[in-house]
Amino acid sequence: MRKIFTAVLVTALCSSVGYGQTIINRDPEIASMVKEVSADSLRSYINTLVNFGTRNTLSTQTNPKRGIGAARKWVLQKFNEFAANSNGRMTAFIDTVTYHPDGKRVDSTIILGNVVATLKGTDPNDHRIFLISGHLDNMRTNVMDRVNDAPGANDDGSGSAAVIECARVMSKHAFPATIIFVTVSGEEQGLLGAYYMANKAKKEGWDIEAVLNNDIMGSNNSNETNIIDNTRLRVFSEGLPAYETEKQAKRIRALGLENDGKARQLARYVKEIGERYVDNIQVVMIYRNDRFLRGGDHLPYVENGFAAVRITEMNENYNHQHQDVRKENGIQYGDLPEFMDFEYLRKNTAVNLSNLANLAKAPAMPQNVTVEVKKLSNYTNLYWDKPATGKVKGYYILMRETTSAFWQKKIFTTDKKADLPYSKDNYFFAVQSVGEDGNESLPVVPGIAGR
Repeated sequence: MRKIFTAVLVTALCSSVGYGQTIINRDPEIASMVKEVSADSLRSYINTLVNFGTRNTLSTQTNPKRGIGAARKWVLQKFNEFAANSNGRMTAFIDTVTYHPDGKRVDSTIILGNVVATLKGTDPNDHRIFLISGHLDNMRTNVMDRVNDAPGANDDGSGSAAVIECARVMSKHAFPATIIFVTVSGEEQGLLGAYYMANKAKKEGWDIEAVLNNDIMGSNNSNETNIIDNTRLRVFSEGLPAYETEKQAKRIRALGLENDGKARQLARYVKEIGERYVDNIQVVMIYRNDRFLRGGDHLPYVENGFAAVRITEMNENYNHQHQDVRKENGIQYGDLPEFMDFEYLRKNTAVNLSNLANLAKAPAMPQNVTVEVKKLSNYTNLYWDKPATGKVKGYYILMRETTSAFWQKKIFTTDKKADLPYSKDNYFFAVQSVGEDGNESLPVVPGIAGR
């Protein structure tokens, strides 16, 4: 057993992951899709969105050329164009709900609408869903101003454009699992569209394994500095579960998993896969659910028990966010396309696409992953069962020191157990399913055997 393990470990060390390391084994299909992501396409989407004048959630829904109603009809039109290339796998619609005045940021009854495109998985037994989101609505300095112009190029034209571009490229490909592309409304009014969709998903029992929320991801500098930073991208994630936390607290404390909630595992995955497929980008993990005392559309999913992260630019420019368009003291204010970096947005969109594709092509996660703790040993004994769906060629055992932010080793095995000469006291472990093309599932942290 030890001789076999040593050979497998040496192979794994060649593809170890960690800060500053490069993974070269790219799936050719995913690499090809990444190359299709176009800065020019992203620019055209954002220019069209800006030309709707305002996309405030409270704005007109009857004007064919202006307001949130015209914007969401245009997005639906784009989704339907892409669906024509999907061999019937993609369908799209505007998912609406009536929202009444709430005494906060909605002062009249409105029809709230999320534009949703679903690329149905090819495996009828695979019910997994991977979701990418951006918010279509925007705001001026006054969030209740539904009449005057609000360009919203970066917030969140960038996230919406990323969703649209991923749908364009991925609609031509088939995946075992289902991918949902959605541009939501009501984010600036209180995450209304995201809450509607997340609550619906929870109520109807959707098997959502990952949500990539994109918000403000296309500008390369802050308003405090002229330094251009277009090689780093932030991913925000919650370390502890926000759903049934008290019920899970005993296990979290017993195993020291304060830094290993679903969202944090997804963030590690986003970093590894994004840096594998997209050149000249570093995905920077931020150990917060969102920016300081602020929130985004991934929050409702986290609260409903789904793994969800926020993907956003490295530095925000507040001169071009939530500002009326104007010039004061020689400074141009307003969220205008001229302040975008479309090559940066291309890379950030490709990070999303590569992750969605790798997840949707991979088998489901391994089941019943456990670690043996009954006997005292300097070994770690792991056991697991095959995934519910998908063809596997083997499994990756992930390991890292307890102080490490990232997985440091990936050990490949074709077995459903492993006896590792590393003490379980000194490392964290997880197990991934690996598909025939090398695509990895999300990792599963082991529970305690026999409990």
